[in-house]
Amino acid sequence: ASSGIGAASALHAARAGMPVVALARRAGKLEELAAQVRAAGSRCEILTGDVADPGASAKAVALCIERFGSVYTVFANAGYGVEVPVHEMTEPDLRAMFEVNFFGSMHLVREAVPHMLKARAGHVIMCSSCLAKFSLPYFGVYSATKAAQNHIARAMKLELEPFGVHVSSVHPVGTRTEFFDTAQKLSGSTPMIKHSGEAFMQSPDVVAAAILRCLRRPKSEVWTSRFVRIGMAICTAFPALGDMGVRRMVKERMGKQAGARVAPHAPAR
Repeated sequence: ASSGIGAASALHAARAGMPVVALARRAGKLEELAAQVRAAGSRCEILTGDVADPGASAKAVALCIERFGSVYTVFANAGYGVEVPVHEMTEPDLRAMFEVNFFGSMHLVREAVPHMLKARAGHVIMCSSCLAKFSLPYFGVYSATKAAQNHIARAMKLELEPFGVHVSSVHPVGTRTEFFDTAQKLSGSTPMIKHSGEAFMQSPDVVAAAILRCLRRPKSEVWTSRFVRIGMAICTAFPALGDMGVRRMVKERMGKQAGARVAPHAPAR
């Protein structure tokens, strides 16, 4: 929750009158967020921790119940990506991404759901991606983590709805957050995302507003671009057609990279 979609969602929730518990690694950023939430007239508790650590999620849920009496919504939002061919990604790096993007989500969800079942009310939200539906070359592992979130969310929706608990997945398009800076830092070269068209970029507030609408009127999937949603559906239904379009996009973006290699650098971590 220290930046991007997480921070924006916390602020939108606060402005709607919801108390907020924010979990992230950067204490300074959390303090800034807490000040903004309180300035919006809502209560806020913060906790410094890493979502890859199951204990951090346990502490966050316990803190929410201790300070606010219950937990209604959890938003599993942490995630990062690197631009690298799948075969060049080391096993430790591959596992690390799943630990944050997928298992980090599950740690939070599994801590919160028993309390929701007891109350017979709640809403689980996972921040997936439009790439959950159709993988982007050089972001194959990232796409796989997001697809895993999406599939888990769809299954849990049907499992939990008889008990009054909603489950939703969120599928943003490119969003102006630190994601791109982190990807470039870890990858070294990012021609695929560096040359993403501005028409396919959005602000974190657009995503946060869509999430708030979903909290008020629950739905299984939250999309912030109808055009991209339809495009992903077509690519899923007709893979060859999707491959044709993506192959052309890869060729164009690689060509724009001055002195580009055949493939981007593997992440140095």
